[in-house]
Amino acid sequence: MSFVTAHVLDAVAGVPAQGVAITLSDDRGELAAAATDADGRVTDFGPDQLEPGPYEVAFGTGDYFAGRNQDTFYPSVLVRFTVAAGQAHYHIPLLLSAYSYTTYRGS
Repeated sequence: MSFVTAHVLDAVAGVPAQGVAITLSDDRGELAAAATDADGRVTDFGPDQLEPGPYEVAFGTGDYFAGRNQDTFYPSVLVRFTVAAGQAHYHIPLLLSAYSYTTYRGS
């Protein structure tokens, strides 16, 4: 499993959000790119370890909703977080609708 994983659920449709493009970046640029699987998950995403510091995960929500022929207020969702020394894993869930979202540090 990667150091960073993600999970996207479509709260309105009540299903995992398959095919959402996700990128992981730091201040030097993109480190990884993937798309969610049929369960809305990305488990093979980037390096096995990250140095402490700031990172960003970008979710391509606009393209996801466009593929469903649905308007959305958010063309992307950016989650900025800090990796602390001694941590083994970061899981970033995204609960998504066309006009709102919620995220948190998962386990």
